[in-house]
Amino acid sequence: MRGLFWIGVLFVVLGIASLVVPIPHTEHSGVKVGGSSIGIETRHDEKVSPIISAVLIAAGAAMMIAARKAVS
Repeated sequence: MRGLFWIGVLFVVLGIASLVVPIPHTEHSGVKVGGSSIGIETRHDEKVSPIISAVLIAAGAAMMIAARKAVS
């Protein structure tokens, strides 16, 4: 049951981090004609939906509580 507790801690940490840390996303658009190409590369920083973060935190807390009750 210790493993379940540590997985719960990992979920809580990932849930909190997903609220703060943006995920970089790069897109490349362009045209290639013969041996030359013209293009543009755009970079976006996207954050995870707060609902997903809340689910991660809640699932982690539930796992931690379940592991504590199983040990007792």
